[in-house]
Amino acid sequence: MSNAPRLTALDALHRSLGATMTDFAGWDMPLRYGSERDEHNAVRTKAGLFDLSHMGEITLTGPEAVKVLDYALVGNISTVGVGRARYTHICQEDGGILDDLIVYRLGETEFMVVANASNAQVVLDALTERAAGFDAEVRDDRDAYALIAVQGPQSPGILASLTDADLDGLKYYAGLPGTVAGVPALIARTGYTGEDGFELFVAPEHAVELWQALTKAGEGVGLVPAGLSCRDTLRLEAGMPLYGHELTTSLTPFDAGLGRVVKFEKEGDFVGRAALEAAAERAATNPPRKLVGLVAEGRRVPRAGFSVVVGGQVVGEVTSGAPSPTLGKPIAMAYVDAAHAAPGTSGVGVDIRGTHEPYEVVALPFYKRQK
Repeated sequence: MSNAPRLTALDALHRSLGATMTDFAGWDMPLRYGSERDEHNAVRTKAGLFDLSHMGEITLTGPEAVKVLDYALVGNISTVGVGRARYTHICQEDGGILDDLIVYRLGETEFMVVANASNAQVVLDALTERAAGFDAEVRDDRDAYALIAVQGPQSPGILASLTDADLDGLKYYAGLPGTVAGVPALIARTGYTGEDGFELFVAPEHAVELWQALTKAGEGVGLVPAGLSCRDTLRLEAGMPLYGHELTTSLTPFDAGLGRVVKFEKEGDFVGRAALEAAAERAATNPPRKLVGLVAEGRRVPRAGFSVVVGGQVVGEVTSGAPSPTLGKPIAMAYVDAAHAAPGTSGVGVDIRGTHEPYEVVALPFYKRQK
């Protein structure tokens, strides 16, 4: 095994566009093409084009594929209709989060699980192990797909000009097979930006052609290529968690304020059920810390790992922080002791290199698009 980063099918194209590349979860990925602030604002107001081919696609097929997923994941996957998608978590036996996932139901007995790049192997191994004894097959499809996302208010118009698929009928968290610019694709109305948008799963050999067609279709309406840097500030403003920051194996979905994804009412046992029942009770009666938003009163940017303080005492920890182009000031997500977690709590600061900078506690998300 070489340690050289993996390249997406769009690698040469990113370099021709002058992208700043970075190693992300073992992949060489575009961080930004020009200004990350401009890319961020384009997605909020017009549209951005992302290469997300590093994400981990895992296909489950067979008569008991749905039973595998109901046992392996915390969600109730049997209630997902064909052509729909569901956000869910895969947990350890102790309730700790292994990854957050999107599961697409492609057919009665066919599902695609999309894992984060950094966890794709862990998720693949866990699903394979948990599928033992079921009549189902787990397949590593990471090399079978390139993933291109077009996100932002102009994205429906851009995509509509390239496909006959019924985009108006395609709801949020739905996915349907179609053709985009002559390329066969799974067209999903999902995203990680807080905007309307689509994610297009295509064969790697069609990626360049599709990227170029989308670029041309978006020329007149302000579409720009967008890197992982603005993807992070977009998801942060939208209050969306990032694995390794807001979600880790030492936290359960209840700790992360995402207990709603755990479905105890589903039939049969699932991995982590007993631990998660205890975690649910703990969260209801005596939550240790809560995930909150923090907005700076000054200009200094908080980073993951910085302490949240009240009156000189540490009461929490920042999990993600960045300048917010939309709010015009630094923002952060942080786990904060319940006593100091209510929006508007006064006296909360972040310890930035020894200085306690004042921050306002706010409810998440920081930004919600106007429908």
